[in-house]
Amino acid sequence: MASKCHERPASPGGPLFSSNGLLLGYAYGAPSHFNLAAQRLTKRMKEVLGADGINLINACGAVAWQTVFHFHIHVVPRYEDDPLKLPWIPEPGDSDEIAATAAKLRGDNG
Repeated sequence: MASKCHERPASPGGPLFSSNGLLLGYAYGAPSHFNLAAQRLTKRMKEVLGADGINLINACGAVAWQTVFHFHIHVVPRYEDDPLKLPWIPEPGDSDEIAATAAKLRGDNG
């Protein structure tokens, strides 16, 4: 695993963790040590950089905005006045569709 500060950070201090090209994305089995490293860095960013919050971002597949095709996590420090916005506006979903999707994912036959 490699860690470095990103050349084009979404906000000041934004590093990323990389699997060094070993995996295409999270769906292919992210190493468990990524979770621990991200947790430690999140705490450090709040203490040292004064981040108000943190986004952990992984994209798996081109349609999900993945542009570098190996597993990596962007650790984005967030600040109250930063210009970053959600890529969608969360709205209530259709409860029947949500239930049907959950059933499919569980493998229910029905």
